Amino acid sequence: MPTVTSKVEIENASKNAINALFGPNVENFRIREVFPYSEDQIVAHSEQMDETSQPKDGWDIQVTFLLNGLQYTVDLIIHEKDGQVSYSRVIDKMVPL
Repeated sequence: MPTVTSKVEIENASKNAINALFGPNVENFRIREVFPYSEDQIVAHSEQMDETSQPKDGWDIQVTFLLNGLQYTVDLIIHEKDGQVSYSRVIDKMVPL
């Protein structure tokens, strides 16, 4: 699998993971938040990453999407070096307003 370092690669890897988990009928996919992820902890907000930041192993990504009339919020951990998804969790499932 390819590395996941840019915003476009993060979006593509997230979308592929959600499609693999929930199927191809996902609508209105969007990334809500992206945090650099270290095996020890979340290290900083992605907008604040620079050369002084701690090393990261991957990305902690929160996404939202619609499926069968319900809005889902899902948290993903995607490894930077190979794009592997090591964690996924449904945070919320609700009828959209």
